[in-house]
Amino acid sequence: MVANVLSIDCEVGDTIGAGDTIVLPESMKMEIPVLAEHPGRVTAIRVAVGDVVREGDPLIALDLL
Repeated sequence: MVANVLSIDCEVGDTIGAGDTIVLPESMKMEIPVLAEHPGRVTAIRVAVGDVVREGDPLIALDLL
């Protein structure tokens, strides 16, 4: 699946919980929220709004809590 990044819902340094929306991509006019699998602190954001991403691409980096 190929998608365009519509929004990034976290910033470097943010603490996020499991289930929080971190990135919102769009594919074929459908928004597909990407949820955090684990709680952690965001250490890097590896995409920008408008980027084209594929399934499996790294979106953010986390230090797990």
